[in-house]
Amino acid sequence: MKQTLLLCLLVSVSLFSLAQSPVKWSYAANKKDNQTYEVKITATINPGWHLYSQATPDGGPVATKISFNKNPLLLMDGNTKEVGNMVTKHEEVFGVDTKYYADRVEFVQTVKLKAKAKTNASGQLQFMVCNDQQCLPPTTVNFSVGLN
Repeated sequence: MKQTLLLCLLVSVSLFSLAQSPVKWSYAANKKDNQTYEVKITATINPGWHLYSQATPDGGPVATKISFNKNPLLLMDGNTKEVGNMVTKHEEVFGVDTKYYADRVEFVQTVKLKAKAKTNASGQLQFMVCNDQQCLPPTTVNFSVGLN
């Protein structure tokens, strides 16, 4: 009986720790003119952890990937830019030079409305975080930002 209780406690603690992501995401849209917005996806990263860039090379950790859902009212203008202090470091465990951010990074995508209307820019982001001792499995998060 004690072993069963101990096992249940360990499983509960493990599930709780997995639910506590070291990255907090926030989303906003800044209106540039009547039909142009900057969608900002901000990652605030807990101390000791880092989030990989979209430009992380193949063979390394999972690069951050931002995918916008198709919306007939929107046109994506260029690629999603990264704003933050990127670190480039050779990581022996991966065998490549990795690119990552600690503390905070903003992913900025310019979008243009094809017609004057209220709509959302939505999609998914896939990301991976590591610290000096471990990497968490890649995670996918859905997002939606109102464009008013």
